[in-house]
Amino acid sequence: MRDEAEIRGHRRTYIGAMPGRIIQAIKRAGSRNPVFMLDEVDKIGQDWRGDPSSALLEALDPAQNHAFRDHYLDVDFDLGQVIFITTANQLEPIPAPLRDRMEIITLDGYTEDEKVRIAKGFLIARQVRANGLKPTEIDITDDTLRKIIREYTREAGVRNLERQISALCRKSAVGIASGEPGSVVITPDRVKKILKQGKYENETRESFDIPGIATGLAVTAAGGDILFIEAGRMKGKGGLNLTGQLGDVMKESAGIAWSWVRSKADTLGLGGEDFGGWDVHVHVPAGAIPKDGPSAGVAMVMAMVSLFTSRPISGEVGMTGEVTLRGRVLPVGGVKMKVLAAHRAGLKKVILPRRNEADLEELPQEVRDTMEFRLVDRIEEALEVLAGSTEDGWECRPLASVRTAGFAVG
Repeated sequence: MRDEAEIRGHRRTYIGAMPGRIIQAIKRAGSRNPVFMLDEVDKIGQDWRGDPSSALLEALDPAQNHAFRDHYLDVDFDLGQVIFITTANQLEPIPAPLRDRMEIITLDGYTEDEKVRIAKGFLIARQVRANGLKPTEIDITDDTLRKIIREYTREAGVRNLERQISALCRKSAVGIASGEPGSVVITPDRVKKILKQGKYENETRESFDIPGIATGLAVTAAGGDILFIEAGRMKGKGGLNLTGQLGDVMKESAGIAWSWVRSKADTLGLGGEDFGGWDVHVHVPAGAIPKDGPSAGVAMVMAMVSLFTSRPISGEVGMTGEVTLRGRVLPVGGVKMKVLAAHRAGLKKVILPRRNEADLEELPQEVRDTMEFRLVDRIEEALEVLAGSTEDGWECRPLASVRTAGFAVG
């Protein structure tokens, strides 16, 4: 929408003048207190025809919309009883004055279990009807749905999941029409024959026997995921090289991590290391995928400390959080999606900022029961966790023992 007249209407002096969409919709609804759904409000544009977002300021602001004036009516109209619900994929494109008048509710993407329940309760039944099948003629197992979710779709919603289910139903309908007896059972093996090779491969935990690798947690457009932070060193002049198509925020996190490690060399037992004689290379795999966000600082510090202490980090431990030059661990967003990704990848322990403790209440009970969480305020506490990680559980030790105690090997 780019024309302001779509909201305010046209003045009656113009030929073909009409009221705005809001007044037209109220007329069609036949009610003064309907519920309006404004979809994709972040796609609003502006050009020489006006700025629709400025017109929406008057319509959405409770302090003003009791006297909304449509150009066609040219009288005040009370929108105070109308409930407006808007949707958007991103908050940034929405103009700040308009965003300020909204009560923002952030919805995370569906978890794998939620997608399975949605598919069993709604999607399969809808596609069975759409493809002319009877409910008894096709059976899609839970394992099949999980395989499709993991290997054939990567999204926050279920649109592509429904497309893949539709493809299975069409293939089954062709088989039944060709004379195949009985009902069709779609198993994971049959999915590969129908949908061919999977498009995506989810990261799973790895056991590292070399130092300099940490497991971080990230949020993507398709939900949570784990990523590996790799650090290596070579003779040089104390430079820092970053690869993996990192954004500006992650580059700054790497710089902060490198500065913190160098400033704490004596505390970490690295007093004899001549940092000026080493170049450090930090890489985040999957270099074709852009990555950015303020949550990789802890993992980068851990990877560098592991590199210079020659102690591998356990592959069962994931971590997220941003760090400052003083060593504080700052809270991050998307904790629920990150922890669910860690659980899906097989991680057993997660290090989180202490100020994200309230986010743990949003996790499913089965995830909280099967995973261990360690909340930290400072990066030294995270180092203590890794230094004291044993087969029997978590054990904190003084920071001075990091070098001698070492990191647990996964």
